[in-house]
Amino acid sequence: MLSEDIKKLPFFQDLPVEQSSVLEELFSSCDFYTGSILFEQGDPADFLYLVISGEVVIHYKPDDGAKITVARVREGGIVGWSAALGNAFYTSTAECTDYSQLLRVRGDELRKLCIQCPELNDVILDRLAGVIAKRLRKSHKQVMSLLRQSLETNVRDYKEA
Repeated sequence: MLSEDIKKLPFFQDLPVEQSSVLEELFSSCDFYTGSILFEQGDPADFLYLVISGEVVIHYKPDDGAKITVARVREGGIVGWSAALGNAFYTSTAECTDYSQLLRVRGDELRKLCIQCPELNDVILDRLAGVIAKRLRKSHKQVMSLLRQSLETNVRDYKEA
């Protein structure tokens, strides 16, 4: 049984008691120290994590560029949604920048529950979609900034040559 504080996390908020109880059984708590890597870009996508406390930074390394910090995920946030969506591999790296308390669930177990409980499926998909959309908006801004800086540097170098 999860504590009342954990039930206040956005992922669990406003769920009927029966749905919340079913979900709770799948999650386990885990603690990570500063510098711990939850997963590396390209690792098999096994777990979805909910951040109870601490901070997890998400990095993405494009094949042809420098590592980009995509997000800083704090209390109430979700990390590793590739596992919940059934992707084979994580698309980024997740690193704890603080001592962090997390809840985790195996992606395949969460997907199995969604098949068994279609009404819960819609709720989970809606919550994941919100997280994904927010993160994509933020990363879009970061990529635009990097491209702008690169273009400005190239233009300056061209003018100086």
